[in-house]
Amino acid sequence: MDDDISDILASISSSTTPHQTLDLQALTRAWVNERTSPELLPYPTSLIDRVMERLKKQIEKIEDMTDTLDPKANFTLVILQTELERFKFLVRSFLRARIAKIDTYPYHYRTLAQQQPELLSNLEQQYLQSHQALLSAHYHSSFLSTFPANLQKLDDTAGGISMVDKPDEDQAVFCRVLRDAGRVEVQNADATEEIELRRGDVWVLRWSAVKRAVHRGDVELI
Repeated sequence: MDDDISDILASISSSTTPHQTLDLQALTRAWVNERTSPELLPYPTSLIDRVMERLKKQIEKIEDMTDTLDPKANFTLVILQTELERFKFLVRSFLRARIAKIDTYPYHYRTLAQQQPELLSNLEQQYLQSHQALLSAHYHSSFLSTFPANLQKLDDTAGGISMVDKPDEDQAVFCRVLRDAGRVEVQNADATEEIELRRGDVWVLRWSAVKRAVHRGDVELI
């Protein structure tokens, strides 16, 4: 029995390509980065498309195996279902983290998405538009309709004061340097100094200091 299980595990492991392993690592890193960063990160379109295609094929494979009575096939089915649930959890949690940021700063990301089309997926763009329309309609019917017309805008920037909430770019984040990423400025109580981001280093830094390195893939959040 142990030999049979070892054979099944070996066959499943051999069917996993290096590209699939790299995609799992990239998805896990994107998930952690998105949950930890105070800002939305650019949407990884190619990665998510590949992962969703793999999930589709995995579901089809599981459905084809569901009717079999072979004990070995059933054990393989359990492993495939476990792997499927792992990928589904990562994708769901990744998207929920992004939606939470869109819900918190809708007007900010509406403007930013116009300048950076790669920031949101098409579905996220649609969600943002619908969310913003519902929010504006609710505020208008609740209290804004009683205000003068020039005071009804929710994204007013008159007088040099913006009503649009933004993420805190100076929030502290834990990060690990994956590749040498050059020097960045950090502020302490007395002055500003530069530090070298070397591979393997772990730092607690302001998001504004490492955001470009995270976007390049030289640094990951932890």
